[in-house]
Amino acid sequence: MNITHYAGVKFSSNGKAYYFGTDIADLHIGDKVVAESVRGLQVGEVASTPVEISQYKSSLELKPIVRIATEDDILLFDENIKRAKEAMHISMEEINKLGLEMRPIDAEYALDGTKLTIAYVADDRVDFRELLKVLAYRFHCRIELRQVGSRDKAKMVGGIGLCGLPLCCSTFLTTMEGISINRAKNQMLSLNIPKLSGHCGKLICCLAYEDDAYTELKKDFPRIGDQYKDGEDVFKVTGINVLSRTVKLENEEDVRFITLDDLKDYRFNKK
Repeated sequence: MNITHYAGVKFSSNGKAYYFGTDIADLHIGDKVVAESVRGLQVGEVASTPVEISQYKSSLELKPIVRIATEDDILLFDENIKRAKEAMHISMEEINKLGLEMRPIDAEYALDGTKLTIAYVADDRVDFRELLKVLAYRFHCRIELRQVGSRDKAKMVGGIGLCGLPLCCSTFLTTMEGISINRAKNQMLSLNIPKLSGHCGKLICCLAYEDDAYTELKKDFPRIGDQYKDGEDVFKVTGINVLSRTVKLENEEDVRFITLDDLKDYRFNKK
């Protein structure tokens, strides 16, 4: 194939798009194509229109888009989904027979059926050499067992989040960044880890959504511990609310909740 362009292709509705080389310049977003991925031939969907290969700047090798998917490719793809579900049940049976501490959560056939990839979760490393032999005999194809982490598991399995909506990772997030407890502190949330954790057991991804807004809004506010004077009375800032734009002031005799605008009437007291 003489690769002249590259285009983004994704293999699930909420999956990340990966670049593939192609000699087809008139691909459109949403077109079904057959691409050669690390898991073998797969049916994917064009996620970005082709760009001339001269514009490609990455050092990563481009695997090819083999062809635009035919009706036979789509039928085979749908049939493989059914076969993969059956493979999940069989894999679980064999895992139980061998007494292995692992649980399969997803299975996927390459389009031509020459490779079966099974994703699983496990608390520790698993010696699955015997399992590979058994599954290769049962399915008559190449088997890849791929251990995934808790966040990938949540993305594959899905579920309902604390907000009552389907999990972000299983609906629209294509990349998952690390979430630090500092983001919860920045948003002045109670550091109750169980309540701030998602289905994956890690801090919820939505802590990232408003973090930049909180950082920007807090620029207008005094720091916790700053002191202000009202006449001869000295108050310490003990809390702020960036949404209501209020400040909590305290001393031994009084507690006041004032707006950020009213704080201008107080004099900053250098310690």
